[in-house]
Parts: sequence; C-alpha cells; structure tokens
Amino acid sequence: MKKVVFLLGIVLLMAGVAKAQTSEVQNGPEISFEKTVHDYGNVPYNGNGECEFRFTNTGNEPLLVQKPKSSCGCTIPSWPKEPILPGESEVIKVTYKTNRPGIINKTVTVTSNATKNSTVVLRIKGTVMDQPSEAMPEKQNGFGAGSPVNNN
Repeated sequence: MKKVVFLLGIVLLMAGVAKAQTSEVQNGPEISFEKTVHDYGNVPYNGNGECEFRFTNTGNEPLLVQKPKSSCGCTIPSWPKEPILPGESEVIKVTYKTNRPGIINKTVTVTSNATKNSTVVLRIKGTVMDQPSEAMPEKQNGFGAGSPVNNN
C-alpha cells in the first residue's frame, strides 16, 4: 500500500510541475503584424508605390527592429530605429519604384529581437501598368473644322 501511495504522489508531483511549465509567462519582446502581404492591384506607371505594414510589440520588453532587407533595389523599406515599448505600435514603410511595367512580387525580411518569430517576411504584390503612349500631334492643314476656306 505504501508503494501505491508513493507512486501516486510522484505522478501528481510530475503533473503539477508539467502544468507549471506550460503556464509560465514568456518574457521578452514579441512582434505581431496586422498583415504580412500588401496587394497594390493595378498601379499606374510611375504611380504611388508606397505601403505600410503596422505591427505591435505584444511582449513585455522593448522591441528592436534591425535593418529590413529587401529582395531587390526597387523595394525600399524604412523602419523605426528607436525601441518599441510593450503595447506600442509602429509601421514599416515600403516604397516600390513603379517605373517598370510588369508583375510585382517582392519581399522585405524583417529581423528583430523578438523571442518568437524574430524573422518575419513581408510581401508586396500587384502589377505596374504599361507606360502610356504619347499621342502624336495632328498636322493642321487648314481644311479642318473651323478653318477659313477660300472658295474663289
């Protein structure tokens, strides 16, 4: 009987330790984005290629964002350089140069000191429309509407 009580005590003790470990509060900063994909849709040639990715520090320590890396030189990120305190929100601004027609499918990799998800990939997509063609001016030959006509 003593062995059964002893084993039962060990099992209950182990269960209590396991529960305490799972309910422990995770310390450190956490980064949570509202969205990780921005769809421009159809953008005019040389149109506005700016967008923002809002995030919040959902942790309990200051969050530091390191320099984001873009997948090409046509995608330029800007980010907060100061620590983001717990509960505060900030934005990472991304500017895509819309001077080349075609499909947009680029990424910006954000690295931070977050304890989970310290690296987050943001994606922009859409299509830059073709450059509008310039209309050639029409030659005025004097016989168009509103032109004086000499009927001698």
